Amino acid sequence: MKSKLGLYVHVPFCAAKCAYCDFYSLAGQAPQRMDAYVRRLTEQLAQAADACAAYTVDTIYFGGGTPSLLGGARLARMLQEIARRYDVAPEAEITAEANPDSMTDEFLSAARAAGVNRLSVGIQSAHDEELRALGRVHTFAQALRAVARARREGFANLSLDLMYALPGQTPARLSQSLDALLALEPEHLSCYGLTLEPDTPLGRRKPVLPDEDAQADLYLLVCETLARAGFEHYEISNFARGRRFRSRHNSRYWAQSPYLGFGPGAHSDFGGQRTAWPRDLDAWLRGDAHPAVEDGDIDRAREYLMLALRTSDGWDAAHYRAAFGRDPAPVERALAALPSAYIRHTGTRWHLTDAGFLISNPILLAALDAAETH
Repeated sequence: MKSKLGLYVHVPFCAAKCAYCDFYSLAGQAPQRMDAYVRRLTEQLAQAADACAAYTVDTIYFGGGTPSLLGGARLARMLQEIARRYDVAPEAEITAEANPDSMTDEFLSAARAAGVNRLSVGIQSAHDEELRALGRVHTFAQALRAVARARREGFANLSLDLMYALPGQTPARLSQSLDALLALEPEHLSCYGLTLEPDTPLGRRKPVLPDEDAQADLYLLVCETLARAGFEHYEISNFARGRRFRSRHNSRYWAQSPYLGFGPGAHSDFGGQRTAWPRDLDAWLRGDAHPAVEDGDIDRAREYLMLALRTSDGWDAAHYRAAFGRDPAPVERALAALPSAYIRHTGTRWHLTDAGFLISNPILLAALDAAETH
């Protein structure tokens, strides 16, 4: 049986750069640049195909940037090349990130016909003034229309993005956004607290965010609201309407499963090696860019500990011993010392609660420190 592989395609184009975003993306690019990107991407897919002959591709993810800005025809061209060059599982999860302002009928129709079966829609807020403060170029009314069009086109797996802990945001305002997004009946929600990255416009403006206690209250409000709505909290920032609607592609990152990235800024974990393409579209288009190998040996055991505790499936002490030959006892002692409000223990698995997710950083550091005593 072939091993499973995920493909990630980084689309570095945006209609406008969001004020908080530090992902690699470029605004205001001409259609000819997008055409050149697709040509280079298909070349790169062809070059990597032989190395993937022993794998079945079971997830494909178009991220960005804004993949929907490419339009459906360009996205279909890339998917056709993947289908021609790779062994794609019939039930593969194929996701495209999309923004409401570029979710046109043409994009949705062509993407659905090409095999895209999951959309990740960047809505972020139900309040237009909050969207403007974030530098988003769509309104919530556009988001409503975009989701309705996606449903009419037959998309039955929609993930919606929501941001919280925005400047001046109150619990009442966040509740209104949550209720508005839940009314769209999504299968999945990704909910992220706003982080001020220093090299972004919002980071340079340094707006006042809710304080630490207020951010904690907003996070728990998200968790409680979505739990009442029937969502499972399966990763710190991600909620699904049942296991089958978990993001299979993102889950492979947390499970240390192999993935291969294409496009400027894309990362890979393939063949036991971590690599990253330079964040330089021009060099990548010329063929002058080469993926850089991550320095140093990867401690997969420590990484498993850190990633597994971010998920509801939790860290499995038995797997830790069997897969990595590490003694789990020091880590178990560190986790057992935590208050029951933060940690649950089922068999050989240890799981953080919602309250534990909220303070996950010090818990992870304590667990990693304990792992050093093996």
